[in-house]
Amino acid sequence: MKPNAKSSITLPPAEVDLVQSLKARLKLKSNVEVVRRGLRLLQETTERHALRDAYRAASRATRRSLAREIGELDHLSGEGLD
Repeated sequence: MKPNAKSSITLPPAEVDLVQSLKARLKLKSNVEVVRRGLRLLQETTERHALRDAYRAASRATRRSLAREIGELDHLSGEGLD
């Protein structure tokens, strides 16, 4: 698709009502701006979920070795205390 190419989307009446409702509530100039905001929000949410999943996987991957290292250093936590 060329930049700034025109496109049309056919929506069911309930979704048209939703777009128009959001347009009024958010004080946007056009239906297209409602769709653009929705697409950006979807992209941000998807990227956040992917990042969260990556952190979760990294945490699981290091959890066992971290517990072992903490166990090895545990005896130092009281060192020098009477």
